[in-house]
Amino acid sequence: MKKVIIIRYAELFLKKKNRGYFERIFFENMEKALGEIPHVLHKNCGRYLIDGFAEEDIDEMIERLKKVFGLHTLSVAYETASDLNSILEAALLVCDDEGTFKVASHRGDKRYPMTSVEISRTLGGMILSKYHHLKVDVHTPDQTVYVDIREGGTALVFGKFIDGANGMPVGTAGKGLLLISGGIDSPVAGHMIAKRGMRVECLHFHSYPYTNEQAKEKVVELASTLSAYTGVKKLFTVSVTHIQEEIHEKCKPELMITLLRRFMFRIAERHALRIDAQCLITGESLSQVASQTIEGMTSSNSVVEKLPILRPLVGFDKNEIIDRAVKIGTYETSILPYEDCCTVFLPDFPAIRPKLRDILAEESKLDVEGLIQEAFSTLEKIEL
Repeated sequence: MKKVIIIRYAELFLKKKNRGYFERIFFENMEKALGEIPHVLHKNCGRYLIDGFAEEDIDEMIERLKKVFGLHTLSVAYETASDLNSILEAALLVCDDEGTFKVASHRGDKRYPMTSVEISRTLGGMILSKYHHLKVDVHTPDQTVYVDIREGGTALVFGKFIDGANGMPVGTAGKGLLLISGGIDSPVAGHMIAKRGMRVECLHFHSYPYTNEQAKEKVVELASTLSAYTGVKKLFTVSVTHIQEEIHEKCKPELMITLLRRFMFRIAERHALRIDAQCLITGESLSQVASQTIEGMTSSNSVVEKLPILRPLVGFDKNEIIDRAVKIGTYETSILPYEDCCTVFLPDFPAIRPKLRDILAEESKLDVEGLIQEAFSTLEKIEL
């Protein structure tokens, strides 16, 4: 008898002839997540088994695996011989000796001489003969002993299912570029798109020295947290300080944010094309702030010529976004009091419904291409 971890995948079962491709990427992503931890990962009839690990590594392995998209549930189980005495030995290890319980059996090997119902009934009686303070409750038990009879004379015995991240394996839906700030929204947006199988790389705009080094470190921390889900270990940063100074000096203050965001989208699209990304991703939520009205979003879209813009949070309210940020572990970092570039030269009354003709008139006062090229000269890649 030995301990194993059972991995069950999520939507991959819907795939038909190309399921093998998705399974291969899923396998590779689990291997990357487990990294340096000694283990052996096997594919086993529509699920995966991990063995060869040390007892002290189990908790860390579970935490890492829970962040791998495509994983539906996992269980820590005992793999044993399929005779009832061997199964009983394992069942007594996963079952408490008091309270209520039931046995749920699955007979994957249809040649096994007992049906699933017979296995459950017989094993339940054997457990009761050992644990006299236990009682059977098949409707709302305190605990369930799961038995899975496998081919080859083996059985898997476990006590619970642990939820995974679900979704699709990262790397099966192309690559996108996330415009990541130090706020709550953008990391959640990146997480949601990565859950659908997209490889997500990050680009951050900063305004040093108007924003301090701690603001940058905050974004590095957010990108690092996100990388546990995406597997991407780098962050790109670009300074927009001079762009903001030029807008502040030459343009109407109420259009400051709109003009800045148009520069950001131009820079982001060019960088995305350089790294072969197929879309831009933002954390915008309709009407959350002045720049996220439909007019503001339309203005941003108008400068992006070749790529789609994905806004996974567009219909979410703030509480829904916060709940997701808490769940994925970015919220506490996002609320640290270090401001990002969008707060620099912030006007008292930003335009809520900017008109494109007014924006173009103000933008004509700027050397757009020169400012973009200068910004690209500050491009930095940070290894996470």
